[in-house]
Amino acid sequence: MNLNRKNLSRIRSLICFAALVCLAVIKFDWLCQIALFVVKIIRPFLMGAAMAFVINLPMRFIERTLFEGKKAEGKRAAFLAKAKRPVSLVLALLLVALVITLVIVTVIPQIVSTVRVLAREIPIFAQSALNELDRLAVENPEIQKALESVKIPEIDWKEMLENVVNFMRNGMGSMVTTTVSVAGNIVSGTVNFFIALIFSFYILAQKEKLADQAKRTIRAYARPSVYEWVMKVVRLLSQNFGRFITGQCTEAVILGAMFVVTMAILRFPFAIMIGVLIAFTALIPIVGAFIGCFIGAFLILVDNPAKAVGFVILFLILQQVEGNLIYPHVVGNSVGLPSIWVLAAVTVGGSLMGVVGMLVFIPLLSTVYALLRENVNLRNSRNSGGLCGGRDAARAPDQEE
Repeated sequence: MNLNRKNLSRIRSLICFAALVCLAVIKFDWLCQIALFVVKIIRPFLMGAAMAFVINLPMRFIERTLFEGKKAEGKRAAFLAKAKRPVSLVLALLLVALVITLVIVTVIPQIVSTVRVLAREIPIFAQSALNELDRLAVENPEIQKALESVKIPEIDWKEMLENVVNFMRNGMGSMVTTTVSVAGNIVSGTVNFFIALIFSFYILAQKEKLADQAKRTIRAYARPSVYEWVMKVVRLLSQNFGRFITGQCTEAVILGAMFVVTMAILRFPFAIMIGVLIAFTALIPIVGAFIGCFIGAFLILVDNPAKAVGFVILFLILQQVEGNLIYPHVVGNSVGLPSIWVLAAVTVGGSLMGVVGMLVFIPLLSTVYALLRENVNLRNSRNSGGLCGGRDAARAPDQEE
């Protein structure tokens, strides 16, 4: 091996990489703690970047629809150029707020009304249950005799009172600590949300400038081949995440429409409200619809318990159709991922990172799948070319003869 400057540089890089891998294996717990600490610090900015990416999808559509391709000259053209970004951003925010408000206005009042009905009906149900037990005891004396034959141990009221006092004495401290902790988490979450929201506004307002700065930074410190590869991966990630969000929203609308139509045909109560709720919760892959099913079954249970059972059966049927047929094809086609890999991504992502993993792993796996497929095709084409070249070279002497 020729130990020139290029080879020495490669050897140093391999040694450094091996040392880093060994350090990561030895100090794995320590590195995990550092990573969690860093993520906790930058969490608002990660949330802001995610919010900016989601809001950017309707914002780009609004910009293309209202501003691009419009013929204007002079002052009008300058005004449209200045108004393009703020108007599109405000309209996109209003659209997102409208969807959230629609879900809240449709679902929350009915849930509150159902809770009130339950609070009113539970004491009546309890009293009727007690009356029924008394009636059974009167009509069946053997039950009364069996209850009287049961020996009830004597209760030491003094000891019970002391236990209650000790529990309250010890529990008050933990209750105060828990209350302070919950209040702190609420304040921290609110502050982080507003920081993320402001950061997302900044990203959306300056997205072209920020993208240009990132490109120039990578170009300055990376080789041209590395720069091209990084830009290619970033473009693939952006396309796949955008298509995934679009496909997820499409699938949620389809599932919600299926519930509205079938519930209306079968004359279930709250068809529109439950359909909207399931469509909203179905934005969480695979398992989100089960949240809507639980709330929907709870609402129908108060009105008609028999129909609540029928609704659960209907949900299981539609969920099987959606999970095995609609979801893999709609979301899989949108990100260019086969159906089996969509299910695998949801399963692995959910087991590793919960709901966030379900949302992230599908576009990530789609990007890896696209890069791997391209590399495999390139290698196969090279191998085919090499085989063809070898065959042509073998045939050449025969042709000359």
